[in-house]
Amino acid sequence: MARPFSKAEAETFFARLKKAMPEPRTELVYVNPYTLLVAVVLSAQATDRGVNKATAELFKVADTPAKMVALGERGLTHYIKTIGLYRGKAKNVIALSRLLLEHHAGEVPRDREALESLPGVGRKTANVVLNVAFGEKTIAVDTHIFRVANRTGLAPGKDPRAVEDGLMKKVPDAYLLHAHHWLILHGRYTCVARKPHCPVCVVRDLCRFPDKTRVEDEAPKIRTPAAATPGAGARRRGS
Repeated sequence: MARPFSKAEAETFFARLKKAMPEPRTELVYVNPYTLLVAVVLSAQATDRGVNKATAELFKVADTPAKMVALGERGLTHYIKTIGLYRGKAKNVIALSRLLLEHHAGEVPRDREALESLPGVGRKTANVVLNVAFGEKTIAVDTHIFRVANRTGLAPGKDPRAVEDGLMKKVPDAYLLHAHHWLILHGRYTCVARKPHCPVCVVRDLCRFPDKTRVEDEAPKIRTPAAATPGAGARRRGS
């Protein structure tokens, strides 16, 4: 079993990620808390790029629960049919929109229990909304964060909740607000699944992964997170 990260190592780990990505942001495009919620629900088992392509037109006509309900399930599927599992997601989006109107005056609640009571919204989605829309110190463990936490040894766990709990204990408070984005972007662009880009990883000396990719095995071109580049933003308007 790998040696656990010390407090000093965890501090260094996130200090380096912060230096590499000073202003990390979600790569999902949204215009308000409601459209963020919809985008996250649509992103299940889909790429952010694919969701953004679909919502670019959708959010022009339906950026509130009332407009979404008026659009209806059939109208919504027209915009999101390129996204996987779109029929089930359309049903959930219309249903959660109705509940927001009926029980929350059309507003997205800043409450985990209330969020998780909405159709299609689980703990991960609630964590994203609480963090991005409301500035709560939460960590939504997706496949990228699960991989990074386990591979590096930062917060190993057998399931997403175990990893989340481990990260909440391990991440220094000063970095907790943006930890979700640093980890997901690191996993998406550097600590990738099949052949991690270890030679250019800023935390490679802290990482416990024994089978690090060598320089000679590295791919010639490495993608970088758009969210970390100057001037990049998640919102289409109202940033």
